[in-house]
Amino acid sequence: MHMNRSEKYKYKPVKFFVLAYLFTWIFWIPAIFLPENVSFVLMAAGLIAPAVVSTLFVMFSKSDALKQDLKNRLIGFYKIKWSNVFWAMLVFAAIVVCSILLSLLFGQSLDQFAFTDDFSFTGVGVGSALLTLLLASIIEEVAWKGYCEDSIGDYMNWFWESLIFGVIWSLWHLPLIFIEGTYHAGLMANPLYVVNFFVSAVPMGYIITWVYLASDRSILACMIFHMFVNFTQEKIAMTPETKCVETIVVFAATAIIVLANKAMFFGTSHIGRLPDVSTETRRKRAD
Repeated sequence: MHMNRSEKYKYKPVKFFVLAYLFTWIFWIPAIFLPENVSFVLMAAGLIAPAVVSTLFVMFSKSDALKQDLKNRLIGFYKIKWSNVFWAMLVFAAIVVCSILLSLLFGQSLDQFAFTDDFSFTGVGVGSALLTLLLASIIEEVAWKGYCEDSIGDYMNWFWESLIFGVIWSLWHLPLIFIEGTYHAGLMANPLYVVNFFVSAVPMGYIITWVYLASDRSILACMIFHMFVNFTQEKIAMTPETKCVETIVVFAATAIIVLANKAMFFGTSHIGRLPDVSTETRRKRAD
């Protein structure tokens, strides 16, 4: 039985972001001042916090439609458009290649096409670092796609949603630049690297929204893409200077993706209709 308009669940994006930030930063801020072996535990707790908040928002929503939609988006292999996930990974691989080639103009080396021997964060070992990298991708997507992006997208088109989400997601990482042993702390060697990290997250928000929507809002599709991006960023031996070049290339790729998918990013038919719009899409496909 579907809820009518008056009974439809009303998303609470502001409340979600306040709680997601709060329950992340209460762990991450103390980690700034503690030894690395202790701070790692606090960082893990902070990373998990938004996923917990997201899941609780859905579980306590009193909306059966919202709960079922989360389940479908998490484990629904049928929702994934594998060709889009493949093309998204190919696009990101092309971004990396173009960035390295362009960096040659600025004195960087072709050696960047090699794989790194270790990871940019320390204190957990290579095996644990790889596991952490993969788990982080999964946990973040549960957090941000489980509730967050839809909570914004239910009120506006996906172009503006992607911009708002990209900025908020970027700034969420802020305490990490002060915690020793993190990739983000390593950026403090040059203020430009820090600025580049926060700026680069914004266009990436658009690319992952593209992956999300192309697979009928599949969280699983985003997890796969996110893992690929994280692994590539960690294991390809790009210099910090080249990652600044990469941000420019990502902006260019984002512009192309948005222009090629205007109906997706600027359409408004979904506004006020999430999560039911996905149910209707599946019904049309079945017909």
